[in-house]
Amino acid sequence: MFTVASGSDEPNRPRPASSLPTPKLRRGLKSFFQDVIREMKKVTWPTKPETNRLTGVVLVVCTGLVIILSVLGELFHLIISFITKGTVG
Repeated sequence: MFTVASGSDEPNRPRPASSLPTPKLRRGLKSFFQDVIREMKKVTWPTKPETNRLTGVVLVVCTGLVIILSVLGELFHLIISFITKGTVG
């Protein structure tokens, strides 16, 4: 019948083992939570002043974006109204 070429002339040889270590697969809910607790102990949490400062930065950036996008929206509305002679909304 028909034979399908595998794309290589070499016979199937076992591949060399990877040089990267593979983690041990532990199963179960208990081991999952043990791993979560272990990883959470490695986290470096920010200080309260650093958290407050970063929160302020986020609020300022969000407020700035709201202002910029509002101005651009009004500007485009004026341009489109001018082009269509005020027949748009």
